[in-house]
Amino acid sequence: MAEPIVRPAADADMAGVRTVAGHFGLLGLWPARPDFVDAEREFGEVLVGEVDGTVAGFGGTLRRGTVTHLGDLFVLPEHQSSGVGRTILSRLLTGDTPRVTFASDDKRALALYVRNGMRPRCPLFYLKRRPYGDQAARRESGRAAPGEADVKAAAAMDAHVSGGDRTSTLTWYAGLPDVTLHVSGSGYAFVRTSGDKAVIGPAGGATPQDCADVVLEAANAHHGAGPVHVAVPGAHPLLALLLDEGWHIGDMDTLLTSEDFMRLDCYAPHPDLG
Repeated sequence: MAEPIVRPAADADMAGVRTVAGHFGLLGLWPARPDFVDAEREFGEVLVGEVDGTVAGFGGTLRRGTVTHLGDLFVLPEHQSSGVGRTILSRLLTGDTPRVTFASDDKRALALYVRNGMRPRCPLFYLKRRPYGDQAARRESGRAAPGEADVKAAAAMDAHVSGGDRTSTLTWYAGLPDVTLHVSGSGYAFVRTSGDKAVIGPAGGATPQDCADVVLEAANAHHGAGPVHVAVPGAHPLLALLLDEGWHIGDMDTLLTSEDFMRLDCYAPHPDLG
């Protein structure tokens, strides 16, 4: 087997990147472009690991202020333990800036992230509310696309709870079809419908209760939707509230950070955008 080549992703690589993403089921909430990989290329960095002219794996980051969110590090099974993943990660995470990732239960990946300066903070639970009826998810009736002022207000609150400013990323996200935004003086929640699903996040508030209130408001506004998804840190009181309301845990990751810069009791990240 040839030595892997790790380099920035080019346009010609994106079909291979999405083949890897599809293998790991990463595109289920992104049936059309632009998707989260496009966001990583525009607002962060995407590297590919190439073996014998084929994309064997990729890694992607998004930046918010000085924080680097490692969104993706995936290598096809036949190329795992070959050094592709370690090399991609070492080139994505340089310097001593704060970093965060959501790690699966793969023990090799967890060890790799710890060796790169991150420490487990809490579980990250992926919760799902089953549909109340047969209606498909849809844009809320009479609710316009997010306005510039609302996005800026949400981005300011988001910077406080997520650890860094990402106004450009959130403006891009707010401009996607079927994205709505709930924002008040003390909380914000983005919601995107995709097919029969609705995804809440990122969302946050000045206090844990403010965050819980706006997430519940966003979920209730999609009462007629299909499944509604939200990612909740285990440190957040929202977890117990949603479980009491009949939500179910569909999956779980481990949230790791290099420093204590996130308000884990006031923040519900986006599963893919952080």
